[in-house]
Amino acid sequence: MRICLVSMPWHLLETPCLPIGLLRARVDACRDPHTVVDYYGNLRWAEYLLDVSGGQIAEAEYSYVADRGVWHEMGEWIFAGALYDDPAWRVDTYRAYLEARNLDPGASLRMREHAAGFVDLAAREILEERPDLVGFTTTFQQNVSSLAVARRIKQLRPDVQVVFGGGNCDGPMGAALHRNFPFVDHVVSGEGELAFVALLDALSEGRAPAGVPGLVTRGPDGESVAGPPAAMVPIDMVPRPDFTAWWSAYGDGRFAERLSPVLLYEASRGCWWGEKHHCTFCGLNGTTMKFRAKPATRVWDDITHLVETHGVLDIVTVDNILDVAYLAELMPRIQESGWDLRIRYEVKANLKPDQLAALRDAGVTHIQPGIESLNSRALRLMDKGVHGTQNVFLLRASDEYQLTVDWNYLYGFPDERAGDYRPVIEQIPAMVHLQPPSGSVRVLIERFSPHFQSRERGFAERRPSRMYQHVYDLPESELEDLAYQFEAPPQGIDEDVASDLRAAIAAWRHDHAASTLTWRETEDGLVIDEGRAGRPRCEYVLSDPAQARSYRLMERPRTIAALARELAAEGFAMSEETLRRWVGELRGAGLVFEDDDRVVALATNRRPLRVAEVG
Repeated sequence: MRICLVSMPWHLLETPCLPIGLLRARVDACRDPHTVVDYYGNLRWAEYLLDVSGGQIAEAEYSYVADRGVWHEMGEWIFAGALYDDPAWRVDTYRAYLEARNLDPGASLRMREHAAGFVDLAAREILEERPDLVGFTTTFQQNVSSLAVARRIKQLRPDVQVVFGGGNCDGPMGAALHRNFPFVDHVVSGEGELAFVALLDALSEGRAPAGVPGLVTRGPDGESVAGPPAAMVPIDMVPRPDFTAWWSAYGDGRFAERLSPVLLYEASRGCWWGEKHHCTFCGLNGTTMKFRAKPATRVWDDITHLVETHGVLDIVTVDNILDVAYLAELMPRIQESGWDLRIRYEVKANLKPDQLAALRDAGVTHIQPGIESLNSRALRLMDKGVHGTQNVFLLRASDEYQLTVDWNYLYGFPDERAGDYRPVIEQIPAMVHLQPPSGSVRVLIERFSPHFQSRERGFAERRPSRMYQHVYDLPESELEDLAYQFEAPPQGIDEDVASDLRAAIAAWRHDHAASTLTWRETEDGLVIDEGRAGRPRCEYVLSDPAQARSYRLMERPRTIAALARELAAEGFAMSEETLRRWVGELRGAGLVFEDDDRVVALATNRRPLRVAEVG
């Protein structure tokens, strides 16, 4: 068979499509040989917009929809008129949604005008490849553009088999998509490496694919027929991705000189923390929580192949969490290679200094540690398994080890209190030299998360997010199965506290670039150099050996009682009462952060290197 694998908007322009890369490699496991071609509709759409707009709608406008629009289904709405054959479909609903939230539509309204023309073009270009089967991979905002093109393909060539798969098809979502869009022949629900091969084998042998685990297909009368749930794919059956076709399409396109390519790599699936303690708000692992990691030797072989093949040193791992074993088994291999890699990795926030050093030395430049909050009680409500001072330590240590931290501050959890936020808001001005969050947002209800799975956790009145009303012409009962994001009456802190938190974080972001707080050891003792925005420049001199030593001990989070015991064990005479009083003075000067009877030093041991200072 001739197979065309398709990645539609709004996949990022500078990265290959990992699902296509994996499935391309897996097709070799089929009983019969198949010819596979790729169609990168995301690149073609961006080029199409450049042409029809005379260069006015370019990569920046595309990225705005892809990145910021994902929280409002902006990209899905752009193609909804083409899906429903109505250029005016839900335009007023969309405008009202944006106005109610004071959201900038970007170029979405202008893009909408060109969507139908592109859908027809894409369908015809795909059919020029003479495919027997067209497979669409869909995650986040890829549903509607894929559905619109699939519908047009079926209008032009009804005999072509149309298959959907990807994150948007996991669990009930895949069955709902199949049920509501009859031009979709098959849906792979869950991990696709086994089900896709089984589907191809059945079709090439002339067998009905009904009964394939993880596959939803059509019965004799066109009804949806779901096979049994798919087993999780063994990690040794997840191949090295094949990005050769993407690399050719990217290199031949108009964005190769406008954007820097970034490779994607998957070393593991699932989440080892989530297996034990599922973070209450997280739905990312869907139906496949069990943690599975490739051996470090294989990961290194794969990375070596990808880097040498494509000459790209920027790598984003899509793992939900770092396998701790990689710190000892993989990172030294990468360091020894001598390559100047720039790697992004999701990690747990409880990393130790030597582990952060291992990441830095291997070329990890960005980490996403899932900080979410700086208050221990709020973190317990999330089941994060860390405390607030631990997260502050990570922010400080990341500066010391030159790691960029991507994080967000979440609020709005059932049973949280204003007291979980006021002390943090009060101390934020002392932390402006540390890396701020990208913002603060009320927690979303994601499918597969504990918040979604159990209404008893506080979101009893949840319903599909309002944003789906300007995307799908479906009753709410169907959106219940199709939607990934849900909403409910606000829980937790009121808007007054939330507004104060947002304002404090906005000030943090504003003041960060101009702020430093560092310590150094001198003959006079430990000296802390004040350089934070909004404070007079000065030096804090800790000439008392007990005070200097205690500040050094507070580099790692400690309770006051534990700190007093350690000082006593080292021969320093400072009672717990005296220590507690002195820590209060340090907090007043903004030199430590306190939470849940724990304290951590805020001064860094070196001046962090910032992008604005380079060159």
